[in-house]
Parts: sequence; C-alpha cells; structure tokens
Amino acid sequence: MSTTPAREAGQSKAPGPGVLAVTGSTGELGGRVARRLADAGHDQLLIVRDADRAPKLPGARVAVAAYHDEAAARAALSGVDTLFMVSAAEEADRVSKHLTFLDAAAAAGVRHLVYTSFCRAAPDSTFTLGRHHYATEQHITSTGLSHTILRDNLYLDFLPDLAVDRVIRGPAGEGRVAAVARDDVADVAVAVLGEPGRHAGQVYELTGPAAITLEEAAATMTAVFNRPYRYEEETIEQAYASRAHYGAPSWQVDGWVSTYTAIAHGDLAEVTDAVERIAGHPPIDLAEVLRRAGAGG
Repeated sequence: MSTTPAREAGQSKAPGPGVLAVTGSTGELGGRVARRLADAGHDQLLIVRDADRAPKLPGARVAVAAYHDEAAARAALSGVDTLFMVSAAEEADRVSKHLTFLDAAAAAGVRHLVYTSFCRAAPDSTFTLGRHHYATEQHITSTGLSHTILRDNLYLDFLPDLAVDRVIRGPAGEGRVAAVARDDVADVAVAVLGEPGRHAGQVYELTGPAAITLEEAAATMTAVFNRPYRYEEETIEQAYASRAHYGAPSWQVDGWVSTYTAIAHGDLAEVTDAVERIAGHPPIDLAEVLRRAGAGG
C-alpha cells in the first residue's frame, strides 16, 4: 500500500504521535491510558477483541483484532503511527500471541511501539513470567520497530489481591518490592505516547516511591481498611502445596509462587525515579492506591 501524502508529511515533522492506537482498553491499564488520552484531546484507535466492550470515549474509533490473528491485526493497524501494546493475559501461548501481533504491526507500517514489559525482564528471571517479556522484547528489537519499553514492577493495586481471608501467604521472606501504581504507569505511558520520538530506544524501569516488605504492605492495608491483615511466611514447598487445590497448570503455579521468590531474591527491590522524570510527578504509595480504590478491602 502506498504511503499517503499526509503520512509522508507527518514523517518529516518533529516527533509526534501521529495516528495513535491503544490495545487493552477494556482492562485496568489500557483503560486508564485510553481515558487519559481522550481527556487530553487525542484521537485514538481502540483495538479490542470485542467491540461491545470497548469504552465509549470522545475521539475514539474501534477496530476488532486479537493478538493471535495476524491478518485482522495487520488490517486494524494499517495507517497507525504509534501503538500502545499492553501485554497479553497470562496464558501458555502468550509469547506466540505477542510475536504474531508484533509481526503484524511491523508489516502494517507502525512507526513506534510502546510495550508494557516487566521489571528486569531476562531469560532467567526469577519471576517465571518475566521470561515471557524478555522473549517479547527480543522480538521487538528483531522487527526493527522504533520502540519504548515500560518495564513495570508489580502493581501496588495487585497487592491486596494477594491476601486470601486478609492473609498474604508466600515465600517472600523479608524481601522488598518497589511496586508501582497502575495510575502512575498510565501517566508515563501517555507522556511517552505524546512524544514518542523523545523516548525512542529507551527502556524505563517503573517503580513506586519505596521498596516495601509484604509485612509492611499488610500493615498498610490494616491501617487503611481498618481491619487486620498480616503476612504469613511459607516455604517454597508449602507455597506449591497450598495452591495445588486450584488445579491450575504447572506454568501458572510457577508464576504464582515465583512472584514471592522474586521478592525474596531482591529482584524487585530497586527504586527508580522514572515515573517522576517522565510523568512529571512523584509516584504514589500503597496507602494512596488503596484510598483511591475506595478503601473497599
């Protein structure tokens, strides 16, 4: 397909978003990004699997495509300049879905990709699902796409979900996690999407303001929710045994348990200033995340 004159003109301008597309707008992070873009007056294309679930936002169009459907994804991404790609749901074929969608993006002529990865993604990440993100990052590089990687720490918003009957159980020891709020990640994403050229080739490790233990997280939940929470240490063997009744596949249980062992190993403890540098404000802490959520624990 030939390049339109308007698009050629856009390529000669100072770096800007051009035609924006957002995935994951029906979810927690992508939805935040899409709403912020709409509030800022940006037109955008929402790429979803189910058009009926797409948020109704001013200036937003909708295209239907799943990550694993290369033909549909390529059609949806035709004419897109800047793409925000939220990582797929945690599934056994997650990486292959990512790679298929990335190939479609490259074939469609996407000029810049912003991908949500995970803290210190590596082929040997203690958190086993971090290896998925490493494989995805490697493929992004191989496509030649201009890109920005947002490596999110664990989400502060997720920490209350670790508590079953108000008890967080796992083999995290006294390890610390510099968990980050989804709101802050969304603010960073919008800043990057607004001026993608400024952030081309960058990998940003996004964290909250401090690294906390799960015992400290439980104490914060206790204070904000005004009901008792606690952290209870498990051995790795106990962690696998206590999760066996869910009947989940082994790769998923490995992911659950290695969330805690990654904390114990110190893999998630580094605090960075990336949120403040890029979003322009300090990151919020767990107490503020809980208050924003309505203290509904």
